Amino acid sequence: MPGLYIHIPFCKQACHYCNFHFSTSLRLKSELLAALHKELSLRREQWPDTPLSTIYLGGGTPSLLSYDELMALFDHIYSLFPVEAAAEITLEANPDDLTAQHLDLLRRSPVNRLSIGIQSFAEVDLRLMNRAHSADEAYQCLENALATGFEDITVDLIYGAPSTTDAQWQKNVQTLVDLQVPHLSCYCLTVEPNTALHHFVKAGKAQPVDENQASRQFEWLMSAMEAQGYEHYEISNFAKPGRYSKHNTSYWQGETYLGLGPAAHSFDGKQRWWNISNNPKYIKALSEAHTLADLLALSGQLFEAETLSPAQRYNECVMTGLRTMWGCRLADIAAIGAEFVVYFLKGALPFLEEGTLVRTPDDAFLLSRQGKLLADHIASELFYV
Repeated sequence: MPGLYIHIPFCKQACHYCNFHFSTSLRLKSELLAALHKELSLRREQWPDTPLSTIYLGGGTPSLLSYDELMALFDHIYSLFPVEAAAEITLEANPDDLTAQHLDLLRRSPVNRLSIGIQSFAEVDLRLMNRAHSADEAYQCLENALATGFEDITVDLIYGAPSTTDAQWQKNVQTLVDLQVPHLSCYCLTVEPNTALHHFVKAGKAQPVDENQASRQFEWLMSAMEAQGYEHYEISNFAKPGRYSKHNTSYWQGETYLGLGPAAHSFDGKQRWWNISNNPKYIKALSEAHTLADLLALSGQLFEAETLSPAQRYNECVMTGLRTMWGCRLADIAAIGAEFVVYFLKGALPFLEEGTLVRTPDDAFLLSRQGKLLADHIASELFYV
């Protein structure tokens, strides 16, 4: 079922590791929200009437929106799109925004799932990352969210940071287990180009990521989550049975989705398009569009688009399938073309022999525990080039 993604490109401050599109200035917030509402209306005309099964507000920091701004957005969405009664509606939020008062307001909105960017419960980690919240705020916001009645909660954590000892990493995870948080998204710290962290490492002001430490912490995480009854359903995601992210799972399983706002991506099953990662240019382009035809004529100015070739579809099938516990299914590859089945099986053979890839009786190919440590390498070796 289709999903809707809304990108809110504002943050209180820049995290040192982040390479997503955002602005720390709220000066254009009103103008950008007006442009977002216009894109919502215009794009609706090209979207089918199939009810939305998920709505996801990401960013940036969507929790910076006021209650009135948030409700205006939801009112507009519900006026245009049919939405399933049991739709998963997620709001990404930072701990410092989730005061008891804010959470009480959110409970009155359609939001039924919170994605909270905690990253760590240690001050030394939070300062390295330049997070806006404190360790106390991180813990308090979870207690507040649970007390307010939010049950569907996911928390982001980062491992592999130079400041994150093994003991601290284990404490971070155990804190969430003790609070019975049903879903964890755990990412290895990555030094992305053109970020503050990249500059600090290059200048010798910060240590680079220790790959052995990162691998060790990831291996511990997999064992600990299994012991606690969490399912490792995607390479970075762990959930209690049945508590998977419906929205993100739809990405990994090739479902259609509409993305609105600067830098947002969309996919209709055949074509992919993505908006410009520039707030002023996004606002200006939308000011010139009054019909869907006007908007589509802004290709190259407001957005870029591509129709996926069979080879691109195959590569995406491999990349996304291998990341999940459902694996890469031979039937899905066959639907793209018989030649890709031959290519995949030939490439998979050495990984099957070494045990990093496993073939199931129903012809799905899964990463083994050891294979998950080499996920990117294995996928790249199987890509059609």
